Amino acid sequence: MHRNEELRKRSYDDKKSSLEEALGFIKTGDHIFIGSACGEPQYLVRGLVEKASHLADNEILHVHTLGVAPYAKPRYSDRFRLNAFFVGINTRQAVAEGRADYTPVFLSELPRLISRGMIPIDVALIQVTPPDEHGFCSLGVSVEITKTAAEKAKLVIAQVNRQMPRVLGDSFIHISNIDVVVEHDEPILELPRPEKDIVSERIARYVAELIDDESTLQIGIGSIPDSVLDALIDKKDLGIHTELLTEGVVDLVEEGVVTCAKKTINRGKIIASFAMGTRRLYDFIDNNPMVEFYESDYVNNPVVISQHEKMVAINQALEVDLTGQVCADSLGYRFYSGLGGQADFMRGAMLSKGGKAITVIPSTAKNGKISRIRSLLSSGAGVVLTRGDVDYVVTEYGVASLRGKTIKERALSLINIAHPKVRNDLLEWAKQHHYVPQEVLPFPEIEYPEELKRYVVLKDGSEVLLRPIKPSDATMKQDLFYSLSKGSVVKRYLGSLKVMPLKRIWPYVIVDYNNEMVIVGTVREGESESIIAIGSYSRVPNTDFAEVALVVRDDWQNKGLGTILFNYLCEIAKKRGLAGFTAWVMMDNNRMMHIFKKSGYPMQYRIEGNLYYVKIKFK
Repeated sequence: MHRNEELRKRSYDDKKSSLEEALGFIKTGDHIFIGSACGEPQYLVRGLVEKASHLADNEILHVHTLGVAPYAKPRYSDRFRLNAFFVGINTRQAVAEGRADYTPVFLSELPRLISRGMIPIDVALIQVTPPDEHGFCSLGVSVEITKTAAEKAKLVIAQVNRQMPRVLGDSFIHISNIDVVVEHDEPILELPRPEKDIVSERIARYVAELIDDESTLQIGIGSIPDSVLDALIDKKDLGIHTELLTEGVVDLVEEGVVTCAKKTINRGKIIASFAMGTRRLYDFIDNNPMVEFYESDYVNNPVVISQHEKMVAINQALEVDLTGQVCADSLGYRFYSGLGGQADFMRGAMLSKGGKAITVIPSTAKNGKISRIRSLLSSGAGVVLTRGDVDYVVTEYGVASLRGKTIKERALSLINIAHPKVRNDLLEWAKQHHYVPQEVLPFPEIEYPEELKRYVVLKDGSEVLLRPIKPSDATMKQDLFYSLSKGSVVKRYLGSLKVMPLKRIWPYVIVDYNNEMVIVGTVREGESESIIAIGSYSRVPNTDFAEVALVVRDDWQNKGLGTILFNYLCEIAKKRGLAGFTAWVMMDNNRMMHIFKKSGYPMQYRIEGNLYYVKIKFK
């Protein structure tokens, strides 16, 4: 029989109690769960420390806590010991000093562990709305594991707060399942939107390019995820399925960007398990039929997540090594946060049809002194995402696509988006440990010219991305060569060339983007990116002219791509101060000569053997 069965049979008015009386029901040695994040019952928590002096050897359990955490102070260590499932800013010191515990666990699994008694809970301190006419109280801004904790606890003490929003979904607890009620109105904890910064905004622009219309999103908290939401203003019919709901989503709903109309499941609904924001967010979710909160074993379940087509999970990391291992919960040996739902959502997104798992990370820490892209993870750092869990990694210097890639390709991609000052140190380490070949040339210490990316539409309506080449494109460049017909090879390389080893390719994928420029045309073929065209120029020493060359894959010829690519190279070269191009062209290569003539620039040529030597002036 439940030890508080008589308490639960009482009416709401009979259950009302003072703070002191309510806390008096808690016994020495009880395991006490505290409601999470902005749902923390602050009045109860303050009273637990200030008024429940009879307690000793009590374990405090919670996920993320945003408000008061006096029980974590050293002077209360004889009375309370914290067990955190997620280490927040106000508990890090206690965990680091050994006065508190950290339990690494996936949020998707936590309700089940509590239900099975593997994590014992005797008392649940929760915060709810006043009961409705049917006797149901809403858990409001925090459902995640709080609902399960309240269901399994032997004693439930609820702070009833009229300022708590009434959130729909599986977020209700009946008054009959609450033992003691403490009425106390106070503002719900708020977390204002973080200030914008240049790094976050640059990362957000890269992420936005990866997100298609009609995608369903999971986005975490912080300046980078917040900036990502701001960068999605031009998208259409986005959906939300996320553990954490933040205020940036409200803006997108009001702008008509987030409609949830195309979601595969829970269509028309924003699904979350807790919210952190300001009163504006809480007013938005209050009694809003568009918003439903569920427990973490549903929201964070990778199987549920994977059912959404175009599911995009965006999560922040602390550091990434050159093989793609992601650390997100510790700074070396020091625990910083927790596993949370990162692995849940990343794995679910990668299983989704058209899904993407995006790890965002600034390239450096401590004002540029430490690279977050590392040869090896820091000593003691935990792996939250294994090499096999990682899809995209985004820094302010670009995007590295790692899914299905070799260690060589991963290392080069990650070095390419590291801070320019550390790229060659990372490259040397990668060479020493045989991650990449010795013949790979040093990286230029300049930023990748992202501004040169351009989408073009061909005669047949096909869309092609033109962008500067990257070191990680070496394999794709090799694949292009072997896809060309014999005739195309002869015309591009002025003779019969049968092999294109990678050692020959490296000088053409690591360029300075000034005296040398290589623009590739890429398309998506299935789930992979393919190079279908390359245009390049290289300055002729001691002149203001550059030698130009083009090649287009045979099945993409006669669509106008060669003309577009050449004109774009001319545009770039002129801006970089070049006076014109030279080229060697086989006399039977009529297409190339036609492209040159169509450009409208003055052209001179002479015949040498079976070749034209062409000179094109921009003025």
